[in-house]
Amino acid sequence: MIMEPWRNRPNNEIVRKVVNELGASLQGHPLAEQARYRMQKWNDPVAKLERKRKRTNAVLTFWLIVISMLGTLAVLGFTDVLGTWAAVTGSIGAAVPAVLAVRSGFKLKELGVARQRLALSPPPPPRPPLPAHISSARVPMEKLHSAEDAMAQLLVQLDSPALTSMPTESVQHARQTAQEAALAIRAVSAQLQAVERARDNAPHLERGSLVEGVRVLRGQLADGVDRYCALVAEAGKALAASTQFQNPGEVLDDATDHMAGLASAMRDVSGYSAY
Repeated sequence: MIMEPWRNRPNNEIVRKVVNELGASLQGHPLAEQARYRMQKWNDPVAKLERKRKRTNAVLTFWLIVISMLGTLAVLGFTDVLGTWAAVTGSIGAAVPAVLAVRSGFKLKELGVARQRLALSPPPPPRPPLPAHISSARVPMEKLHSAEDAMAQLLVQLDSPALTSMPTESVQHARQTAQEAALAIRAVSAQLQAVERARDNAPHLERGSLVEGVRVLRGQLADGVDRYCALVAEAGKALAASTQFQNPGEVLDDATDHMAGLASAMRDVSGYSAY
């Protein structure tokens, strides 16, 4: 019996090909973007730590309830309400849950320390999905995503232990300011998309002001992203300066000041506040 060519291939190769083709067809699709965003939120270090803390707290509560029940049984036994068997059973039975409760308590304390550590240097929040292809915010936000990736790589290099000429405080300040600027730009993007939806659903005779509002917001969004990209270039110059006997810290501090100004300007446009 002659089998079809694809049947002779290993199953994993067929599955890999199907997955790759499916991934390529869904690239940029709103559902794929939403799934990616939800996956990022699920894998966010803060969210994962919070889930562990809740599970550990629930386990600790369970063991404390068991200890309480066995302790009550032991007390009733020692007071001759139920007899010696209850005293022995309660006392011995409470030993194992007590050990497990202590272990859960120590684990909960460790998670609390890790939570405080994350609070001091929180990771960047997961990026929300890109706007729909029909939105005029799509292209600027794709450009912002690329610029954010470049900025993250630059800051990792600038924060390298081998680069002793760059103060750690300057890098941390630049990272936080870059995140604030990106959040402010995203607020303008969300505002633009909301006005676009209002324009598309408004009566034809009432769309004039909304069309103008879309145009203005689109220009502000594009300008904000272009300025963010310029700040990425400044961070690149700071990294290059570290190998040219210049002062990279001064270059990065100047870029951070400009970035703070960008974040402030974009917040004024959108009404967004990070606090």
